[in-house]
Amino acid sequence: MINPFEIMETINMVDNEHLDIRTITMGISLLDCIGQDSDIASEKVYDKVTRLAEKLVPVGEQLEREQGIPIINKRISVTPISIVGSACGDYVKFAKALDRAADATGVNFIGGYSALVQKGYTKGEYDFIETIPEALCTTNKICSSVNVGSTKAGISMDAVAHMGRIIKKTAEMSADRDGFGCAKLVVFANAVEDNPFMAGAFHGTGEGECVINVGVSGPGVVKKALEKVKGADFGVVADTIKKTAFKITRMGQLVAGEASARLGAQRGIVDLSLAPTPAIGDSVAHILEEMGVEKCGAPGTTAALALLNDAVKKGGVMASSYVGGLSGAFIPVSEDAGMIDAVKCGALSLEKLEAMTCVCSVGIDMVVVPGDTSAETISGILADEVAIGVINTKTTALRIIPAPGKKVGDVVEFGGLLGTGPVMPVNQYCCVDFINRGGRIPAPMHSLKN
Repeated sequence: MINPFEIMETINMVDNEHLDIRTITMGISLLDCIGQDSDIASEKVYDKVTRLAEKLVPVGEQLEREQGIPIINKRISVTPISIVGSACGDYVKFAKALDRAADATGVNFIGGYSALVQKGYTKGEYDFIETIPEALCTTNKICSSVNVGSTKAGISMDAVAHMGRIIKKTAEMSADRDGFGCAKLVVFANAVEDNPFMAGAFHGTGEGECVINVGVSGPGVVKKALEKVKGADFGVVADTIKKTAFKITRMGQLVAGEASARLGAQRGIVDLSLAPTPAIGDSVAHILEEMGVEKCGAPGTTAALALLNDAVKKGGVMASSYVGGLSGAFIPVSEDAGMIDAVKCGALSLEKLEAMTCVCSVGIDMVVVPGDTSAETISGILADEVAIGVINTKTTALRIIPAPGKKVGDVVEFGGLLGTGPVMPVNQYCCVDFINRGGRIPAPMHSLKN
């Protein structure tokens, strides 16, 4: 039973510590929309999405009022469009149909302009990936993802090289917005099918017809809890984070149950990732600094992040039997006030971020680099990040923006939750010969577990 103290504690978390439901994401299967006529198939997609998600935003707003808990985003994820459009091939038509559906339902974003090519392409998948820049730059709410590696399959270096060129082209096509198109594109290793967070959300083929996945967030709550145990040893720190994560996840579990029941959808997972925002007091970097590192990026940062990520998961699984998605701590630079400060003062480098991704929830996220960064260098950064995921059997990802015309020291303003991106320096040594080898890096030995 919830007692009055817990009620007041939750109210304080919402009012003063930035506790929120970051997203309610409705996953929709589009497998029954596949057809050879792109006009008919894309209209089927529009009709199904608008029918099933018609009440998603109103229900989210109703729950906000009833529960007193902010629900920041209402989103949709769909079956990868590389599959849905494979019979007809006019993929951009599907992107535009989904964008219209997003406007009609009032959601913030639709994810699923996606492909899974970790072991190789079909011709259709190659053609699909070629359309990503156009799809992202001619729509407003479409998000795209491509999975180029997995622990079971290894790394498709052909796809890694391809995605370097696609990222570069997307930036150039959205140069009038400082490469903003790339903020809606993420490249994965070990992508999960039930991730509710953008830009990487898609509705996996192993999922149900219509599923509600909820992503909670509360880095400000965790920081405030740690302020009360200042100077305590790491056992106390871990225990404090676990207890806090339990409370945050229980709130998400409540909202997930109510939302799925009212929308007539299958109840999916609660993703308990600590997703920061540019707002002061809502930063993962500030949690790490509260543990004792002077600035995020200083020696000790990776260890602090490892403790945080592990303790969040341990606390969350006690509150919900269906924790899923990514679950842990995100470290997007432009979306985290503490990360932004750390980059600006020189404490946090791209190389340190890469080290941190070994223990965080996803990977190098919302990083802005100079516009003249080559496609091969971007592919090299991606290859390193994918290798971390493949070898360590975890999800990793890269969301990088080579901002056209910008150089190190410049700042790019994306606005809203996407925040402010200080342009970070990139290692100037070349990896062209490495990227041009092509082929596939074999799966690691532990992929043979069976």
